[in-house]
Amino acid sequence: MLPSRLLIRAPNWIGDVVLSLPALRDLRRNFPEARLEVLARPWVATLYGAVPEVDAVVESQGLRADAAALRRRFDVGVLFTNSFGTALGLALARIPERWGYATELRGPLLTRRARMPVAIRRRSQVYYYRAMLAGVGLQVSASPDASLRCPEAWRGRADARLGPGRFIGINPGAAFGTAKRWIPARYAAAATRVAAERDAQVVILGGAGERPLGDAIASMMEAPARNLCGETDLPELVGVLSRLELLLTNDSGPMHLASALGTPLVAVFGPTDWRETAPAGPGPHRLVREDVDCSPCLLRECPIDHRCMTRVAVERVVEEARGV
Repeated sequence: MLPSRLLIRAPNWIGDVVLSLPALRDLRRNFPEARLEVLARPWVATLYGAVPEVDAVVESQGLRADAAALRRRFDVGVLFTNSFGTALGLALARIPERWGYATELRGPLLTRRARMPVAIRRRSQVYYYRAMLAGVGLQVSASPDASLRCPEAWRGRADARLGPGRFIGINPGAAFGTAKRWIPARYAAAATRVAAERDAQVVILGGAGERPLGDAIASMMEAPARNLCGETDLPELVGVLSRLELLLTNDSGPMHLASALGTPLVAVFGPTDWRETAPAGPGPHRLVREDVDCSPCLLRECPIDHRCMTRVAVERVVEEARGV
């Protein structure tokens, strides 16, 4: 008997949510008549408003609160997370079928367990989520779809903030340390040149904690730039990204959002593995990276000279921007 009520436990970070979208759409294709809900952390929950395959979103409030809110409401819970705690939450919610990877000793909490195939290592994380579905016996499509369509209301908010004109964006920050960040002065130099060539205005994007970084880059630019760090919530950020002609970015959540929206981008990669976390959406993109022996190290802070980033020259990024 096919389940009629499905719950997906969403990944916790924006980039991972985007990379899991093809798997979510595969679930929808496997169970086209089921009600599909998503349990997500508050800082990513609103993004599912741009995913029409989802019927409803529940904001996670913690293990026990989630278990109480979800108890006996679903036939199947599918874990796009790897932690023991998220599997325990589904068990405490008395969801009879619980599917996911058998990671962190949580196998006994699952009713269908998948093991990570060796073949998906060093490949896009898009395949990681889909391999889990295949591992629990579901069909996956031949062509993964990691796209997003900006809702009109979100685009309208961006239009009201930006006004008319052409825009390129800079996303100079990245979560979890400085190792993923290209040099601020080089962002300023590259954006100045690209904006002049395209006759475009520059907006700087990021969270509230990155506002000083945005101010520093704006002060180094030869043309005015608008620092929007900390001024946009997630829907408005999606709207702004959908307006851009180009995004210059580090490996980050906004990079994945821009790619999913079809926005052209140039991404500078350093300590992270480009094979696993490169943009997977329909937007055209170019990756810029330096082939140094210590990369990808996956460290949050560089313990030596940050050569994977300091060796990336402004001219390389500008040339890729011209070709994207």
